[in-house]
Amino acid sequence: MVVKPDVEARRKADELEAHLAGKGVDVLRRDNPSQDTRQLPPDDFTAPSDLLAVIVLGGDGTFLSAVRWIGDQSIPLLGVKFGELGFLAEASESSLPDVADSILGGRFTTTPRTRLRVTVRCNGRTVGRETVLNDVVINKGALARLADIDTFVDDRYLTTYRADGLILATPTGSTAYSLAAGGPIIHPEVSGIILTPISPFTLTIRPLIVPDSAVVTVRLAKTLSNIMVTFDGQAGFEMEEAHEIVIQKSPHSVHMIDLPGQNYYELLKNKLRWSGSRV
Repeated sequence: MVVKPDVEARRKADELEAHLAGKGVDVLRRDNPSQDTRQLPPDDFTAPSDLLAVIVLGGDGTFLSAVRWIGDQSIPLLGVKFGELGFLAEASESSLPDVADSILGGRFTTTPRTRLRVTVRCNGRTVGRETVLNDVVINKGALARLADIDTFVDDRYLTTYRADGLILATPTGSTAYSLAAGGPIIHPEVSGIILTPISPFTLTIRPLIVPDSAVVTVRLAKTLSNIMVTFDGQAGFEMEEAHEIVIQKSPHSVHMIDLPGQNYYELLKNKLRWSGSRV
């Protein structure tokens, strides 16, 4: 279990751990750690390979932390909503014991979610690698000027985004920061990489969807300070002109556990309060 540092989430985790222990199940419990967005994660930040499943008690931030923890392994994940919005949560806390029993009995299916593989280079040398489920965000600080971001698709120059920043998102991440910046909602089973500028200087610059077979390369056109790159809002670093960021589809998907009766469009209606629905 990966647990949000919240009183109610921890209480529910205690109950679930006792429930599973009563069935002779070994439980590895991990509190969601605080994240320092200025540093790349350590190389040994990886979950054990023999886990049957990971149950995440928390919001989308906790879920994304769990995704980073399992790395490229195909361990299935289930989100249990304890956050404010919870687009990545499938289960409610009241159904948790029954859901856990279904997982133990193998009575579940999974749906693969596309991730992006990010390679960070500096003066032609690889200095970091990350894999994201939601997005890569290049963003200026409060006192920085507009960022000029040279963008290439399959080594062909696309444009220079002059904006507060640029979001490169998966279909799963289309309902996260990209949506807030005016990007489109894309069903998770639709292939593509979304490029969403943040408050672009030119009004004709719009969000763009490219095939997920494409390789997108971005770098700063000018030397600026206080330009941050973040990965799923979990880790990151300060970007300089010498950096080049290469984004492409990861060969390793996230396997999200599906529950009977769940529907993506119902989730959208409820979370976004369409037709007056409540979250």
